[in-house]
Amino acid sequence: MTVLMSVLSVSTLLARTPDNDDIYAKIADSASPYYYPNLKMRYDQWITPMSSEEMHYLYYGYAYQPEYKPLDNNPYLTRVLEIMAKIAIEEPAVSDLDELVITAMSSYERDPFSPQILNILAYAYGALGDKAREKAFYERLNGVLEIIGTSGDGLKEKSPMHITMFGHALDYIASKGWNYGKARVISRTVEYVPFEVARNKVKGFYFDFSRIYWNKPENYTFKRERTWQFNNLKPREYK
Repeated sequence: MTVLMSVLSVSTLLARTPDNDDIYAKIADSASPYYYPNLKMRYDQWITPMSSEEMHYLYYGYAYQPEYKPLDNNPYLTRVLEIMAKIAIEEPAVSDLDELVITAMSSYERDPFSPQILNILAYAYGALGDKAREKAFYERLNGVLEIIGTSGDGLKEKSPMHITMFGHALDYIASKGWNYGKARVISRTVEYVPFEVARNKVKGFYFDFSRIYWNKPENYTFKRERTWQFNNLKPREYK
């Protein structure tokens, strides 16, 4: 069993609903161990893995940062998907990998917690032989998926998992190797994503997307990015 699947299998046992007041107080306090600039610097450098507690404040604290613009178009993500569609996964050309890394890092700047992009960067660096960066991006990936999975059980509207981007919900499901149907909004803050095939009698997950619309421009119409699957980009196990 891979590290990724191990994280996901236990995540719902450690549910922790994000407390927005607590998160803001901690990330805005320069004396706090969760002061946001310091957390983000550690995340970007990733010299040593971050704790679940640090990742919790980092992921949900991002919603308070000026660079958090979840409704903006991300042209780099579109290009990343175009590159992935043409690349030979098992024997990729170095030129394709170099372009993939550059473009994916530009997308990372727009959405540093995208499981999709983190997974692709881990793959690209691994294929280039950079094992240190490959491991670092897989650790980031596992950390983000764990935080989403521990924010609620996702089984009911009243206990949804909390996301900061719509795509993160689909990525979370895709990371399990499951196919999903069309998401539908069921309230002002919660959407439901059905599975194509029920899992242990569970037909889908509920996700709280409220943070995405905190600063929604007037008359804005959201258009979803193209979705994806993990496909052959399998997470690796590190001991």
